[in-house]
Amino acid sequence: METANSSNILASTFYLTGIPGYEEFHHWISIPFCLLYLIGIMGNCTILHVVWTDPRLHEPMYYFLAMLSLTDMGMSLPTVISLFRVLWSISREIQFNTCVVQMFFIHTFSFTESSVVLAMALDRYVAICHPLRYATILTPTLITKIGIVALLRSAFAMIPLLARLAFFPFCHSHVLSHSYCLHQDMIRLACANTKFNVIYGLVLITLLWGMDSLGIFVSYVFILHSVLKISSQEGRFKALNTCASHICAVLILYVPMIGLSIVRRFAKHSSPLIHIFMAHIYLLVPPVLNPVIYSVKTKQIRQGVLCLLFPLRISSSVM
Repeated sequence: METANSSNILASTFYLTGIPGYEEFHHWISIPFCLLYLIGIMGNCTILHVVWTDPRLHEPMYYFLAMLSLTDMGMSLPTVISLFRVLWSISREIQFNTCVVQMFFIHTFSFTESSVVLAMALDRYVAICHPLRYATILTPTLITKIGIVALLRSAFAMIPLLARLAFFPFCHSHVLSHSYCLHQDMIRLACANTKFNVIYGLVLITLLWGMDSLGIFVSYVFILHSVLKISSQEGRFKALNTCASHICAVLILYVPMIGLSIVRRFAKHSSPLIHIFMAHIYLLVPPVLNPVIYSVKTKQIRQGVLCLLFPLRISSSVM
């Protein structure tokens, strides 16, 4: 009985990987990672606080921005504990159940972020193409429903994929390729037919990310068509400038995602460092850069952040 129990425990234990070949420098490597996580958490919490407390920002555009901040943190925070446990040499072990939960949050919020970016594109479409109906179309109730549907769509889509992992035997190596758990990484270790997971995963990516990116593209086609009808050049520039932050958010999300997919598809035998580097870029770049870009490019957010950081100086200048 003791032997059987110990074998079951070992079978449900996986081992995370830090930076291969640089194990002796893990403590030093953890410093920039720690700074990036702190910048991302502080930046997104600042955005959420400013949108929540400033009545001037209680508009659809900023509600969607708050959703983006929440999904950014939801996608990156589940990796914090396992990453620093590896880099600080505390433990490389992670239990199967913990691994599945971590996968669920990472993939769910990744798909949700894509939906939020699509919703923000629709927000820009309504603001530019139907400005007089902007407030009546994008009501707080509709925005809340969009957020809930985006989250539930992503969560329910992941359940069949992750539920099947419980029935897979893992009789080979239990060493994962990253410092956190990913579905495509775990099925590679399964000693079973993973055809359903592979096909379902591809269909999921095609339907969710594919349809979201198509929706964003179509939205900007209509936006450009509407902007080109504006007679003055200044009016065109002003209209397009309201989309600048969102275009940056689209690039920040999809460029690392496409890069990671290309590396996994066409560079399977390349250095593990490339795969690890691209995976960390995908999870860390959006949470770090999105608050910075929106703070710099959006006047209302910039003023709100400045009021939060320097309340006395800003209030005196206003007076």
